[in-house]
Amino acid sequence: MNILDKEKKLIALEKQISELGKSESVKKLKEEVEFFKQNEMKKLNAWDRVLLARHQKRPKAKDFIDYMAEDFTELHGDRCFGDDASIIGGIGTINGIPFTIIGQQKGYTTEENIERNFGMPHPEGYRKALRLMKQAEKFNRPILTLIDTPGAYPGIGAEERGQGQAIALNLFEMSKLKVPVIAVVIGEGGSGGALALGFANKVLMLENAIYSILSPEGYASIIWKDASKAPQAAEIMKLTSYDLEEFNIIDGIIKEPVGGAHLDKQMTYFETKKRIMAEYDKLKNLSKTEITYLRNAKARSYGFLQRFNYDNIGGFTK
Repeated sequence: MNILDKEKKLIALEKQISELGKSESVKKLKEEVEFFKQNEMKKLNAWDRVLLARHQKRPKAKDFIDYMAEDFTELHGDRCFGDDASIIGGIGTINGIPFTIIGQQKGYTTEENIERNFGMPHPEGYRKALRLMKQAEKFNRPILTLIDTPGAYPGIGAEERGQGQAIALNLFEMSKLKVPVIAVVIGEGGSGGALALGFANKVLMLENAIYSILSPEGYASIIWKDASKAPQAAEIMKLTSYDLEEFNIIDGIIKEPVGGAHLDKQMTYFETKKRIMAEYDKLKNLSKTEITYLRNAKARSYGFLQRFNYDNIGGFTK
């Protein structure tokens, strides 16, 4: 039974409770629901987390932005080709501090997903993101990126307009930014499409988000020539937040409600905002040189299981 099957059972139990009203059976059912949450909904394997990361009702980037920055002003276009709806970006204040916020946006419905290209950015989307990041640097604003994409769009048009070059340029320019950059993987973090917004001083993940070089289906197709083995591939790929924290690829995990972020969105927004601001407090007093140096040193440390202490860097001490 995967997590989606467990969720259906939980919904059925809760429906029974609402139908029974105040009968004597309600107490017993409530106890059964609580037991099920604590003993079944918490037993998640890697494939369960993939399913939750892709859940149709999972909160999207715009939902987080609306909660954290009520005065958000969206900016459009890459000043070169056009505006990519799969990436939203603009300026908003979080706890009174102006941030440049950039997020990869999926839709809740088929129509919205078509409009947003299922969260798969074109090169003009990455160029829009870079334009906003350079603007943030100019006006000394911290940058927050919200990552949620299965990957950059692989279509012919995107390749003709320089998809690979756009991603590479983002990585190059982000390495030089002199303002704090915080990245949060809120859903799927797929390949270079995610990495193009993920070169940050602090990288966080929601508990049931995933972050990997390609999808489990893609991995299974390459290794076993069988996409149906995606659940097996997910276990091997080490793509969960707990795996990546252990490898020191990310800096922290933001806990989700039992059963996934979609079951208590307000809690998810609150915990995410709290963690973002806690990380910003560690970065805000660093010099521009320190911010740039530590971001690059962090990237170079991948694979060496090193962790940087931002509270007492002592002249670039790790």
